[in-house]
Amino acid sequence: MKERLEALRSEALAELATVDSPQLLNDLRVKYLGKKGALTEILRGMGSLSAEERPIIGQVGNDVRAAIESVIEEKQAAFVAAETEMRLAAETIDVTLPGKKPEAGAIHPLNKVVQEIEDIFVGLGYTVAEGPEVETDYYNFEALNLPKDHPARDMQDSFYVTDEILMRTQTSPVQVRTMKAAQGKPIKVICPGKVYRRDDDDATHSFQFNQIEGLVIGPNIRMSDLKGTLLQFVQLMFGKQAQIRLRPSFFPFTEPSAEVDVTCSQCGGDGCRMCKHTGWLEILGCGMVHPRVLEMGGYDPNEVSGFAFGMGVERIALLKYGIDDIRHFYTNDLRFLSQFVRM
Repeated sequence: MKERLEALRSEALAELATVDSPQLLNDLRVKYLGKKGALTEILRGMGSLSAEERPIIGQVGNDVRAAIESVIEEKQAAFVAAETEMRLAAETIDVTLPGKKPEAGAIHPLNKVVQEIEDIFVGLGYTVAEGPEVETDYYNFEALNLPKDHPARDMQDSFYVTDEILMRTQTSPVQVRTMKAAQGKPIKVICPGKVYRRDDDDATHSFQFNQIEGLVIGPNIRMSDLKGTLLQFVQLMFGKQAQIRLRPSFFPFTEPSAEVDVTCSQCGGDGCRMCKHTGWLEILGCGMVHPRVLEMGGYDPNEVSGFAFGMGVERIALLKYGIDDIRHFYTNDLRFLSQFVRM
């Protein structure tokens, strides 16, 4: 048996010397050292040996196994080193070459306008209030002096979920919620957010758009305070040369009410195609808070007064950037959006 083991060692070492691939090396490991390999097969015959011979043959068997394993490990290490060297050569990077410039993202133009408007009014002492987009009929209409049968509801074709739940048509419900939470204390807030109306998509309308409304309530709040606030806002948004004018209008939740125009940014008020040669562009609606709305919000109209205003963010963005179609903001065309990275 000793001679068979020695012959096995010589045969295995000779065959391992010619190995040229990891797969062949693994095949030889199984052939000689596997559970059904040649070495295992020889050592199974130790049961027929005498007690004196077993330790000797066992030691020889261990030496043969160690010799074969040592060569296999050396070959395996050599194959790993060769593969690593080949990968390093194939994946060599020239660190002197310029790197790929990463694509830089940017804030969406509508979000830029929202942030700018918020910054202006926060600088004027306002706080930002938010509320749910899925609203109750009470907060969206009734608490704003629009009962169930009010004809002005037809001005806002709505998305109703149930008879009493709808997608808000304006951010005015946030004003109502803010009034109720204030419990009669003075208020100075703006309310930005998405609103929803059943409009056909065209160059100036969308079923979903962004709105920012403002509300101020306190003692001795006057129409002149409203006009001064809006003039300050317009000049900070469009430039010191911008002026405003107020035209009488109607809103159920304000009395008196007005539409606000700003001097055309294209012609400076001289008249052009954009402003239909009037020199003015409409940007928002406003007015003094209706006494009925104050009462439903928990205020005594004999003690306090207030003003409110509301603007469409898309409308402001169209005027600010000279864009002629609101749909550009929603199509995710990088040719359009990338222009605002430089602004």
